[in-house]
Amino acid sequence: MATSLKVAVVGAGVAGLSAARELQRESHQIVVFEKSHRLGGTWAYDPRVESDLLGLDQNREIIHGSLYKSLRTNLPRQLMSFTDFKFSDKTYGDERLFPGHEEVLKFLEDFAGSFELTELIRFNTVVTRVELVDSEIIEFEVESKTNGMNTVEVFDAVIVCNGHNSEPRPAYDIPGTFM
Repeated sequence: MATSLKVAVVGAGVAGLSAARELQRESHQIVVFEKSHRLGGTWAYDPRVESDLLGLDQNREIIHGSLYKSLRTNLPRQLMSFTDFKFSDKTYGDERLFPGHEEVLKFLEDFAGSFELTELIRFNTVVTRVELVDSEIIEFEVESKTNGMNTVEVFDAVIVCNGHNSEPRPAYDIPGTFM
């Protein structure tokens, strides 16, 4: 029988939910850290716009906004599925071949709810540090912050699924006029 590990998953988007589901199948103990108030990662649309689009102000409120209101996927819904949870089996009011971001988010919420993954997620929690503390038995300290309170926990493994679209990255070092 395989050993059950305590695993931290950073991010509750597609990759984080997929990782949590596969870990759950293997009966591992899972904690998913999500800095937002909801799951979905890049598929969680926010109509707000940052006040500093270039990201020069390090103290600005960072608004995750890699979607636009009318965005549709570039994959047909039949390909937007998990092995044991088919997108094409779900009806969200729009049955066009390429679903909109609202449908993808509902699908992810349904996926998480169907497999009780939502209960594993710590919303509004930012991971501030991950450190290997024992290389012989492989242990990681994960420091997180929720509502101003820091917490340090030890995990056997850490899976980072925070995505590359979570914060704007303007190119500051290109010579010439900065627009």
